[in-house]
Amino acid sequence: MSLTRITSVEELQRHLHAAMQLEHATIPPYLTALYSIHPGTNGEAYRIIRAVVVEEMLHLTLAANILNAVGGKPDLTTPDFVPEYPAYLPDGETDFQVDLQRFSKAAIETFLKIERPAPAEAAGKPRVVKRRKPAKGALRASRVADNSEEHFYSIGEFYADIGNGLTALQEKLGAKALFAGDRAKQVGPEYYYSGGGEIIPVTDLASAHAAIRLISEQGEGIGGGIFDYENEISHYYRFEQLTLGRFYQKGDTPGQPTGGVVDVDWNAVYPVKTNPRLADYNKDSELRATAADFNAYYKRFLEMLTRCYDGQPQLLIEAVGEMFRIKEMACQLMRNPIAGAGGEHAAPTFEIASVAVEV
Repeated sequence: MSLTRITSVEELQRHLHAAMQLEHATIPPYLTALYSIHPGTNGEAYRIIRAVVVEEMLHLTLAANILNAVGGKPDLTTPDFVPEYPAYLPDGETDFQVDLQRFSKAAIETFLKIERPAPAEAAGKPRVVKRRKPAKGALRASRVADNSEEHFYSIGEFYADIGNGLTALQEKLGAKALFAGDRAKQVGPEYYYSGGGEIIPVTDLASAHAAIRLISEQGEGIGGGIFDYENEISHYYRFEQLTLGRFYQKGDTPGQPTGGVVDVDWNAVYPVKTNPRLADYNKDSELRATAADFNAYYKRFLEMLTRCYDGQPQLLIEAVGEMFRIKEMACQLMRNPIAGAGGEHAAPTFEIASVAVEV
């Protein structure tokens, strides 16, 4: 009997759009922590978080490739695509709140929850947990199915369910009917340059499963282990190095790194306000204008990615380049205190829905 909860192409497409929301939902929290680090400090922490952000961009593109392959339309501009923070990460438990916050032990603990591995006994059998209460910040992607109170325990289990759905639908419909998308919309490896894996064009079940495997293993490791398919440390264990104070090396067991010391200065950060809003900045202030400009710029960034996934794959190179401008604008905000906020500094708000009003 199939373990999948996906029984139609339409349901599969909704899950894949949710996967794109899921991958993107991690990026603003990671960027906020990353850019709050004082320049010239916490070099290892900065490199770890930055590498994970780049790989989340890869995962976003892989999810878009799968969605295009099955005839869907990736769209990063829908009103619900960017969550309102604080948010409940898609497919996490109800009490799993994700904040936009400075680099801190609390931030890294949240990142560990985001990337947490599924227990070995859950392999191939996606587990779900009951939602205890409705959460205002929960995205549609947080549900196993429409009108469901169930959530997957981990990102890997969410993707396992998509993989099961792909297999079941190919058995039901045939490969030609399932993978009927326009192959010209696939983004190939020539448009992405990073040490963190390659973009996989998706044209059939094997390539779809390969893309899902890359996403899951980079985040959680193989079978919950420390290393991914390229023998690189998975996201979860990269972040854990920051809390344990040592690097993992070959032969280590989870929770017991034996490599060199990881130096972390938790105080070498800008004291940015947690979950800032445009309303926190005086209406006619330069901070308010800069924060609004950031939101407008980030919206254009998402629009560029949408065009990239709609037949203009070369735009991915340009979009990755735009991340440097995003960093510059974010750091400009973080260097400045908010008037009357007791010393707290500004930060991007990622209120994309406000752009039409504020700009």
